[in-house]
Amino acid sequence: MGERVLIALGGNAMTGPDGAASPLDQHRAVERAVRHVAALVEDGHRVTLTHGNGPQVGNLILKNQLAAHVVPPVPLDWCVAQTQATVGTLVLNALGGRAAVVVTRTLVDPADPAFQDPVKPIGRYFDEARARHFEGLGQTWRRFDRGWRRVVASPEPLEILDAPAVTALTEAGFTVVAAGGGGVPVVRDAEGRLTGVEAVIDKDLAAAVLARAVGATVLVIATDVPAAVVGFGTAGARPLGGVGVAELRALHTAGHFAGGSMGPKVEAALRFVEQGGDRSVITSLEEIGTALTGKTGTVVRK
Repeated sequence: MGERVLIALGGNAMTGPDGAASPLDQHRAVERAVRHVAALVEDGHRVTLTHGNGPQVGNLILKNQLAAHVVPPVPLDWCVAQTQATVGTLVLNALGGRAAVVVTRTLVDPADPAFQDPVKPIGRYFDEARARHFEGLGQTWRRFDRGWRRVVASPEPLEILDAPAVTALTEAGFTVVAAGGGGVPVVRDAEGRLTGVEAVIDKDLAAAVLARAVGATVLVIATDVPAAVVGFGTAGARPLGGVGVAELRALHTAGHFAGGSMGPKVEAALRFVEQGGDRSVITSLEEIGTALTGKTGTVVRK
């Protein structure tokens, strides 16, 4: 009997090798990615799949910006929901068989400090004049080396609200795609009503929450490198193989993993095991099968 595995696919698995995100590029990229997932299903593992959506949301935001004088721009939580359905449909077509997509909401705290200091860049770069125009519509923009870019909050994921539906489908024998892009961010008011918010949730941190909620024994974070690397970019760089939580937490605290790339992946891997998961794996998409056996990748255990 296989294991219950949650796989978090990086955004690179959803686009062409050069980052191209045309419909054909995305279709081909998803087909390549899903072949590795399908192999695990064929081996008897019960798989739940989540994915990034940065390029897809970026395209929708650009459409909003270019067509704002024709149709009203839609909020960011709508963009996340739309890309969940779009990428999910591509995955379903590539997987075939018993597969399902759950458009998934992720609960965040309206008092999360991230809302007071939005730092997550989304969409494309613009000149200052265009940025100031969108600021007038209530958005936050910041200047970067390549120009001006919109920034939004990236609050902590607290709960995957639709995890029970994911669990029910998994128990019924479906391979489920859920919490794409970290989930549609929602907050709950004092009366219990849910409302979408202008934010994006880190998909790896959300994957750790979803993995616990659906009873996964293993969290696999698929990226574009075979393993996490200590001292990346230095003469003493070394890939991490098997590692305990305490050692990895110390390395993370010491700043060995960049905040915008490997850092969230390491944090998600740590949280899952610290909070009761059997193990986490960080590896390349091509190696997820052998990584489950502990033969490759960064394997995190207590």
